[in-house]
Amino acid sequence: MAAMPVPPLPDPEPVPLSQSARIVDTFIAPSKTFTDLRRNSSWWAPWLLISVFSIAFMFVIGQQIGFEQVSRNQISQSARADQFDKLPADQQARQLHIAAMFTKYIGYGFPVIILISFAIIAGVLLAVFNLGAGAQVRFGTALAIVAYGSLPGIIQSTLSMVALFAGVDREGFNLQNPVATNPAYFMTPGGNKFLYGMASSLDVFVIWTVVLMGIGFACNSKVKRSTAIILVAALYVLYKLAGSGLASAFS
Repeated sequence: MAAMPVPPLPDPEPVPLSQSARIVDTFIAPSKTFTDLRRNSSWWAPWLLISVFSIAFMFVIGQQIGFEQVSRNQISQSARADQFDKLPADQQARQLHIAAMFTKYIGYGFPVIILISFAIIAGVLLAVFNLGAGAQVRFGTALAIVAYGSLPGIIQSTLSMVALFAGVDREGFNLQNPVATNPAYFMTPGGNKFLYGMASSLDVFVIWTVVLMGIGFACNSKVKRSTAIILVAALYVLYKLAGSGLASAFS
């Protein structure tokens, strides 16, 4: 009598990841992290970690550079430089104090700003992938993809803090571009605003983030990975083109 065929065993269920494992895997095995979002789309852990690093970065800036110096640098690199230099000393001091307080409070309020930014980015990407690419991703999942995809920023913050402790030029420090991770770092911020903005888009950590978000959407939809990365990259390039164009127009 012939032996009965043995039915194939079902594929084992993937082991659920903890929040810390998700964070680690984002850097070494991103597909595991983003696939696990199908089970649980929690986003608070990466947001909290990024927030801690952003606040630490602002604290180091306050200690090593000073917020008034940061504000002075921002003014000197803007179209307002000539107008500011013509003001009496007391008015310059008043404007610097107000700008320094604004920069300080905005910096320490970054966790809220980051969360709002994540929500906006998630909403835009959700619309593009669901309406344009036929994906069926939920907003909570999109928000988690954006949060985990933004984790390379903590490495950038760390490098920036190391550079500050190593001793950067206080008068040349640029809060928007604090470390040499893109070609714009080596350009004059007050020069051609369009070229500067587009050069800043070629940032190692931004490119890393774009790739991660593309992987995230591919793992949670039927969109191919290459297509997903191209979609995220195209949206980012459009954003930089618009931002650089406006900066050039109003400079």
